[in-house]
Amino acid sequence: MNLELYYFDGCPFCQKVFRYMEQNGIEVDTRNIYEDDEAYRTLRRVGGKIQVPCLMIDGDAMYESDDIIAWMAENLA
Repeated sequence: MNLELYYFDGCPFCQKVFRYMEQNGIEVDTRNIYEDDEAYRTLRRVGGKIQVPCLMIDGDAMYESDDIIAWMAENLA
């Protein structure tokens, strides 16, 4: 399974997901959309919008911190 978490540093909802990941020992690849131009373009192209956090699961976009955390709890924790 290919997982990438798209985020930017000032996003409180992204920090919520990062806290959950840290507390549960979950590691996924991360891509900061404001430091990585390709990540920004990919998020816009695949997800159709610039919204973070966004967890790409095998190329499919999942938004909303609570949904991402619930998915992680069910599939990764």
